[in-house]
Amino acid sequence: MLHEIVNYARRTGLCTEPGFAAKEVHWAISLTSAGRYGGLLSLGDPADRRQRGRMFPMCPDLSQGELIAGGQTRSHFLVETVEVLAGFGQPAKPEKTAAKRRFFIELLKQASEVMPELSAAAAVLEDQTAMSRLREELVEAKARPTDKITLYIDGRFPVESEDWHEWWRRYRSGLVPARRGKKTKDSGKRMLCLLTGEAVFPARTHPKIKGLPGANPVGAVLVGFDKEAFCSFGLEQSANAAMSEEAAKAYEAGLNELIRTSATRLGGLPVLIVHWYRSKVESEDDPLAWLEDPPEVAEADAQIRARELLTAIQTGRRPDLADNTYYALSLSGNGGRVMVRDWMEGAFEQLVEAVHSWFADLAIVQPSGGRLAPLPRFSRLVSSLAVGDQQEGVTPPLAAKLYHAAVRGETIPAAVMARALARTRVDFVQGNAPDAGRMGLLRAYLVRHYRQKGEMNMAEAIQPELNKDLGDPAYQCGRLMAVLAAVQREALGDVGADVIQRYYAAASATPALVFGRLIRLAQFHLAKVKQDKPGLGWWYEDLVADISKRIGREMPATLTLEQQTMFALGYYHQLAELRAPRQQKQLNEEGGNQ
Repeated sequence: MLHEIVNYARRTGLCTEPGFAAKEVHWAISLTSAGRYGGLLSLGDPADRRQRGRMFPMCPDLSQGELIAGGQTRSHFLVETVEVLAGFGQPAKPEKTAAKRRFFIELLKQASEVMPELSAAAAVLEDQTAMSRLREELVEAKARPTDKITLYIDGRFPVESEDWHEWWRRYRSGLVPARRGKKTKDSGKRMLCLLTGEAVFPARTHPKIKGLPGANPVGAVLVGFDKEAFCSFGLEQSANAAMSEEAAKAYEAGLNELIRTSATRLGGLPVLIVHWYRSKVESEDDPLAWLEDPPEVAEADAQIRARELLTAIQTGRRPDLADNTYYALSLSGNGGRVMVRDWMEGAFEQLVEAVHSWFADLAIVQPSGGRLAPLPRFSRLVSSLAVGDQQEGVTPPLAAKLYHAAVRGETIPAAVMARALARTRVDFVQGNAPDAGRMGLLRAYLVRHYRQKGEMNMAEAIQPELNKDLGDPAYQCGRLMAVLAAVQREALGDVGADVIQRYYAAASATPALVFGRLIRLAQFHLAKVKQDKPGLGWWYEDLVADISKRIGREMPATLTLEQQTMFALGYYHQLAELRAPRQQKQLNEEGGNQ
């Protein structure tokens, strides 16, 4: 996993040199080399709220250990927070923040030996009048204390210059004890780097991964050994997983960039999924991105787009994708540590095939009938399984299994089906609009369930829309429930607690105990409909008789969870069929036929 992350970082040209890092900067202090303050500059894109700042690929950067080495409070160089640089906001530790600010100014003065204009920047930062103006402008611009800010001198950003690089390398080399020649227990031992296989002096601590839900705001470590119980063979800290400082920096740069650019939140859970490919894949050809944002090509749907891409690969029209590989990583934070929840890799062609199958199995008619519902985002599917705003009952492992079903074509877990079924039953009973995404998930579960059992005819018979010939009694019972409810509404209108609210839950579990009563009750409703609208009444009676014949001589006594899922699908399909525009037209014609 780390090997592929490092390959990604180097292949995409990320900064992997220790002491440097890409940073998103939100503001800049404009000034002249003569020491005049010019105002606050916003570096974000006003047209895109997601892009609040500008990325600088090679900013000076110190690790946490370097920031506090020798017991001295330090700051970063050239790029710092608004709180530190401008004294903006209400810092939790004012004295420490002030010490960082003094250190930042001192660094500018020291670096002025290679960039003279930095001495003017130091003078501006020491000018209380200029700093008061800066704080006023920050308030007006609604800046945050944690926003990053840099310098803009005479129309250029010093952070983009290479003039300070060598000076910075020399400065940084003297910060930590090992670099100053002070021996620590492991500092003189060469070990094999787990990533490169080379003999290296292992980095004692590793850089932090940022932007993970559940992690500390300053970041979390992926590799860290801060307790004696984590250590082996007398080794200290990260020598227990030996990597060079350069290798550790490379995986940190790659992972932070993936989190920044391609992370997807897994529903409302504190889990991020990042993905990438061995060879570059354009966004319009990215199947993993389609899971979160299904493509629309003219009037074609995502399933058609996936099939077209798969055909292009198989026929040799897209050789650039044929031998590609995908990688997907699920991460979350736990305080100061990174939690790796899942790792997947595989052939690009297999991925396209799996995503095509996912879209095909998930397809479902919309509740109002007539056409297929839009495909839901994957995170929306996960959220639809939860109860309440706190995602109660949906765990990261369960969501990961559902992700495997989408990416690898695996069966959908029974636990996912049970949660979707429970939520769907609540919607039906409470009279809420059915959730098409959940219904599609139930259909996908059934299709893959029968496919795994080798019952291909049954799997193919479970269509996105109503299949009157589907030979499953539970499905036909669900259809019958929808028709009986429609007959009641036609006869009595809105009666408050109708047959669905009163009997759906029981009918979907024990049909034989309930449907006898419902059919007897329906006779009174049919009689009233025949009296008011004879053509419509006879049409409904024929439909009830046809469905009853398909159920068979005996109504099922009890239904398993899988059968209850089939019942729900039959109910939904018949409901959508009755609501379809073409069906409504026929019902109106029958109702007007006296």
